[in-house]
Amino acid sequence: MQKIIQSMSKNMTITRDLIFLLLIGGLYSLGIFLSNTFVNVYLWKQAGDYMTIAVYNLGIFIFQPLTFIIAGRIAKRVDRVIVLRLGVSFLSIFFLSVLLIAEHASTFNFMLGSLLGIGYGFYWLAFNVLTFEITEPDTRDFFNGFLGVLQSLGGMIGPVLAGSIIARMAENTGYTTIFTVSFILFLCAVIMSFFLNRRQAEGKFEFKRILKERNHNKNWKRILNAHVFQGLREGIFLFVITIWVFLTTGSEFSLGIFNLVLSGLSFVFYFLATRFIKPAMRKRAILTGGLLLFAALFTILFDINYTLLIIYAVLIGAAYPIFTVPYVSLTYDVIGKARFAKDLRIEYIVVRELFVNTGRVISLLTFILTLSVFDPKIMIPVLLVIFGMGHLMIYIFVKDIHLGPTGKKNVMVKEQVTDEKNR
Repeated sequence: MQKIIQSMSKNMTITRDLIFLLLIGGLYSLGIFLSNTFVNVYLWKQAGDYMTIAVYNLGIFIFQPLTFIIAGRIAKRVDRVIVLRLGVSFLSIFFLSVLLIAEHASTFNFMLGSLLGIGYGFYWLAFNVLTFEITEPDTRDFFNGFLGVLQSLGGMIGPVLAGSIIARMAENTGYTTIFTVSFILFLCAVIMSFFLNRRQAEGKFEFKRILKERNHNKNWKRILNAHVFQGLREGIFLFVITIWVFLTTGSEFSLGIFNLVLSGLSFVFYFLATRFIKPAMRKRAILTGGLLLFAALFTILFDINYTLLIIYAVLIGAAYPIFTVPYVSLTYDVIGKARFAKDLRIEYIVVRELFVNTGRVISLLTFILTLSVFDPKIMIPVLLVIFGMGHLMIYIFVKDIHLGPTGKKNVMVKEQVTDEKNR
């Protein structure tokens, strides 16, 4: 493995830790892409209502930022590798719990969501920090690029493979199979983590200091407000579209094809966006991507069938990279030029996570309260239109961000990716 990666990296020095971190990232991507899309469908088939799935996702979005705060404190006081190990361990426990609870999963929906949120929180805090510490300026682009390839392959292969397995097997046997495979993959990731060199912590965890930095740094305040609106869209789009695809087709395999189309287009457009969107074009690209994401919604809003859903997948598969690549780069430029960025990068990542999940929780609570009073068939399209403007509204905040000449960034980490992010 090391020889293969070394041959692809030209004259770069590829360390043992970098290889193991890539392997852990690859196992994570395959495990999540293989199963997590279908957890929402699994819960729907048991409960048959949106409320159960909304509460499951609410558990994720409440516990993920809380865990980020705890993980940041541990990473500063103990060891980053231990935090990573906790993350993949909790993700293993999540899939083991789904297997053990089986047909009663919908009853324990909030507990399952909480376990997944804790796993995400520990894993992504540690992975982001370790990416920065293990890679060097000359290997960072290679690492992020190789990891992006692994994530894209997982996004294309995982859902369609899982959908095919579920479709070919008896009622719940297919779900049991893919959840078991994901559990094994995360168990392997836990074992891999023991091969990473320990990284002792140093410094104090100054979360409140960076939270209050909004009062002194207008760019930081603007980008955090933008992340709230990012979360507003993601909160309900993360599961509603998945359920609509399943209800329209009645087939997990069709859902896998939907994800294959989406991930395949995203893979191509992420490459193009990275290559052609220059720093001077970022704000226009964010506006263009936001407009395309909002416009794509109207292809499935008034009439819905599988053909229209595939068109929707094509549109957002192209739009999301146009939006995300400059948005993530701008976010890390803001952090990189902020005060104390070198020593308090963990705190900046934690605060960003808190704000994006605040938006997600607001979106989900609004969804739950609205559906408890009104007819879901009438109100869900209304809520999709309202929250679907989230990424478009981001431009209002980022257009006033001014950083001056862009130099070398102090913070360069890979944007986190989950299987349901690009909806």
